[in-house]
Amino acid sequence: MSSDATSAKSPFNASRERVERVLCFTAHPDDIDFGAAGTIAAWTAAGVEVSYCIMTDGDAGGFDPAHREEIISMRAEEQRQAAALVGVTDVHYLHERDGYLEPTHGVIKQVVKLIREIRPDVVLAMHPERNWDRIQKSHPDHLAVGEIVTRAVYPAVENPFAYPELAEAGLEAFRLPWLWLFAGPETRENYFVDVTEHIDAKLAAIRIHTSQHPDPEGMERAVRGMLRHNASRAGMPDGRSAEAFHVVEVNGSQTIAGF
Repeated sequence: MSSDATSAKSPFNASRERVERVLCFTAHPDDIDFGAAGTIAAWTAAGVEVSYCIMTDGDAGGFDPAHREEIISMRAEEQRQAAALVGVTDVHYLHERDGYLEPTHGVIKQVVKLIREIRPDVVLAMHPERNWDRIQKSHPDHLAVGEIVTRAVYPAVENPFAYPELAEAGLEAFRLPWLWLFAGPETRENYFVDVTEHIDAKLAAIRIHTSQHPDPEGMERAVRGMLRHNASRAGMPDGRSAEAFHVVEVNGSQTIAGF
């Protein structure tokens, strides 16, 4: 991905880093498609294995009262189809209640368990810090995902004495190399992925979530505008589109174990 990425004081170097598995955590079906589907399409096209974990069923989403009885199954099917469009078939759910997500040890333990099972090179999640410039990015469930995953990534995933029953079940401690966060404050974003060649796949994935979009044309205009804005901030040429991330090196060659 070296030709598709721009670093802005990020430790991640796409031409140097080996990424084989990625595990993505979001709050609701459709979050990942808005935030990172272009990057995910690029990864899967390059042979990277990508898995999703969605913490709630999105049961409080939608805009049509007629959908209330079937909204959970509708959103699960929408996410399945959207994931397939960008090369993802492995989708997990924690089945927490939409709007009630909290960083409890019960949820954190489930996240630690899944990370230890998949042992990814990159964990991608929503940002734990509120975006005051566009507060819609900072749904309380989004912030909770960021806090849950950050707490899981350090120190619990790599501490063999955290949730010891996991190690007893054969899920050994694991030192994650990279944490990528999205939907946070622009001032935190330090890495941009050029997704110009994957816009069609990203928009197609977003459009699948018909239960959530009363104005699909307006949604598409807004997404295209945000992608162009990201590319401009990254210094990419006119006409390019990018997704933006806050990349954190969790364990590198210079990392000293701290737990």
